[in-house]
Amino acid sequence: MIIDNVVNGNKGSLVIILRRFSLVLCVLLLSSFAQAKDVTLSGKAQDFTLPSNQGKPLKLSDFRGDVVMLNFWASWCGPCRQEMPILDDLQKRFKKIGFTVLGVNIDEDVSDAKGLLKEISVSFPVVFDSKSKISEIYQLDSMPTTVMIDRKGNKRFLHRGYKPGFEVDYEKQIRLLLRE
Repeated sequence: MIIDNVVNGNKGSLVIILRRFSLVLCVLLLSSFAQAKDVTLSGKAQDFTLPSNQGKPLKLSDFRGDVVMLNFWASWCGPCRQEMPILDDLQKRFKKIGFTVLGVNIDEDVSDAKGLLKEISVSFPVVFDSKSKISEIYQLDSMPTTVMIDRKGNKRFLHRGYKPGFEVDYEKQIRLLLRE
């Protein structure tokens, strides 16, 4: 179809594909340079409502009162795939004491995300940001990106990328925020 459009003089489709490819390439390159250090944040976490894997739209504010680990991921992201079982373990261990992982998938095609969720089953809720509106609000520059949010809805910590061992920092921050 794209080739037909280009041959017939419609270069718009090719431009769209090239822009999307460039965006994916930039995110992948930035992810590979992701720093292991976490960043301390402040200010309210921007609320949003998105369709979810639970059959109904979810709002970030639905989780107010819990410590929330907002994790942006994509099906094409290797480190995201590696991190998901670790996040699921954190969800299972700390859920009963007021902690929630909220996955935000950024794939344009939701079926890609759903396919991966069949492959890597998780117990935490996942919302679908297929139009990248929330990704833009949170100014993603690497994949995965994780924002830790306290019980009052304030952003507290930012993690860019994932490397084995990050879960040690995650757990320390979860415990710290749960004690507040």
